[in-house]
Amino acid sequence: MGNLKEIRTRITSVKSTKQITSAMKMVSAAKLKKAQDAVINLRPYAGKLHQILFHINQSIEQEEESLYSRDGIPEKILIVSVTSNKGLCGAFNANVIKQVAKLVNEDFVGENKAGNVSVYSVGKRGTEFYQSKGFKMLGFNNEILDDLNFSNSIPIIEDVMNRYVEKEFDKVVLVYNRFKNAGVQILTSEQYLPIQLPNDIESEESFDYIFEPTKECIVQELIPKSLKIQFYEAMLESLAAEHGARMTAMHKATDNATGLIRDLQLTYNKARQSAITNEILEIVGGAEALSK
Repeated sequence: MGNLKEIRTRITSVKSTKQITSAMKMVSAAKLKKAQDAVINLRPYAGKLHQILFHINQSIEQEEESLYSRDGIPEKILIVSVTSNKGLCGAFNANVIKQVAKLVNEDFVGENKAGNVSVYSVGKRGTEFYQSKGFKMLGFNNEILDDLNFSNSIPIIEDVMNRYVEKEFDKVVLVYNRFKNAGVQILTSEQYLPIQLPNDIESEESFDYIFEPTKECIVQELIPKSLKIQFYEAMLESLAAEHGARMTAMHKATDNATGLIRDLQLTYNKARQSAITNEILEIVGGAEALSK
């Protein structure tokens, strides 16, 4: 019966775990809907803003480059990592961390040996890893993900942009998970600064804009705004991808718990049947011994 008690205890434990994972799945599903709507609503605006900037930039003389464009080989690199504050979301955080480690130790190995590669972390999971492994940290902000909105993001974005303008860094790379659907997150590593506008591609359409006050002034206003939107979009994408990853992970965990409970229940029934059979045999054996 001791064995039966252990199985019953384990069944109770797994059922409790199943309730937790099921609840976490529902919470993530509710948060995913809100984050997904925010991303979907922002994508057309960000895309159109970039398109307008691209078409205007085609007619700007090369010597009138923005403060956010820079030629030459980058020597000082900043990697902005966007992870989550919580775990239980599959390989969501591990993929970003591995990509950052690859950039530091392989892609920018020369710059890293010279001490010119820094990491700015958004998200507690990434921050803890980079600090424990001795990465050169520029800073971190974990609280922003608890209440992510454009206003809260501005200080981080402007800090990164200003450091680039002041030539503290020659290149800024964003590493995050882009949201595709609840079950798929696309690991993304993209150059944030200097800006890369596809000037070598000719537009298929003709755009006749009316500029007020001047074309150059508008470009200088659009570029910082476009960069802020791009950074904010990356964090929104990561937030939606996190909830999708966690919902999927908790769904699988719930299914696994259901299967485990079924197997344990079958094991319990077999053990109970075996125990009852043994007791019957003992009673019969005792009765036969008394009859003799």
